Amino acid sequence: MPDDVAAARAAAEEKSAFSHPPVDPDALASYGDHPDQVIDFYAPRAEPGPGAAAPLVVLLHGGAWRAPYDRRHVTPFAEFLARRGFAVANVEYRRGAEGSEGAESAQGSGGSASGPAGSGAGGGPVAGRWPATFDDVAAALDALPALVREALPQADPRRTVLVGHSAGGHLALWGAARHVLPADAPWRTAGPASLRGVVALAPIADLAVADMLDVCGGAARQLLGADVKFAERRPYADPALLLPTGIATTLVQGRADIVVPQAVAESYADAAAKAGEVVGLTLLEDVGHFPLIDPAADACAVVAEEIGQLAW
Repeated sequence: MPDDVAAARAAAEEKSAFSHPPVDPDALASYGDHPDQVIDFYAPRAEPGPGAAAPLVVLLHGGAWRAPYDRRHVTPFAEFLARRGFAVANVEYRRGAEGSEGAESAQGSGGSASGPAGSGAGGGPVAGRWPATFDDVAAALDALPALVREALPQADPRRTVLVGHSAGGHLALWGAARHVLPADAPWRTAGPASLRGVVALAPIADLAVADMLDVCGGAARQLLGADVKFAERRPYADPALLLPTGIATTLVQGRADIVVPQAVAESYADAAAKAGEVVGLTLLEDVGHFPLIDPAADACAVVAEEIGQLAW
């Protein structure tokens, strides 16, 4: 497909995905003191069955870990899943700061006190905060069981599926791999998370490949830092290096995705296979990046089915 045609289709898909009005949650809870340390909760709109509690989808939004893209853009997707009978926890986390590095002091041996290098295109927001983005995802996942009991009594935390799109797909894969982080990582857990599985949608699943392909304008290198920082921090942050996890994992990827190309997901799946783990890879023809979270797109229904296969 010619580049201009592919770009036009990608723009149309993005416009459709962002055309839906945000959907307010049924409840909101904080897992920390920062304004971004919050979780929106959506109760299931459909009955899961007599006496049955609803599976819980923990949703991590994308947006290249950058400040302008918050959880609001995936609230129509959260509502779509709620109408399919899922309980949904839509997690917010700290992202890159506008016009600056947004750095915070590093913890553990994962890196130095300086934050991600570089800036967004045209001096815009950079991608992520080291280590705050990872601090938040870990803290949210640790806090969720208690918060869900209070905010979503309809949910069954024993049937939890971690779902993320794009940069959120990276964070979902990372969140499921905390038990295989280096021993000195501050986010490491003693054992695997209690998950039915992970569904990562067009995930930035291999940071080295994403960096090589300049995915989202160098977002991976902005997230971790340039040069030696990127290499030093990858073992603490790159899902492709945190394998095997022992947790059922499915990647859903559009073949026509020009935002996060298919090669990134394939590289992660290959790394998993080399580590002795089978990762599902569902490739969708004539689908780009945004239909996976667009309730108006057929691809979104496929995503719900993939989640259901793990959850039910």
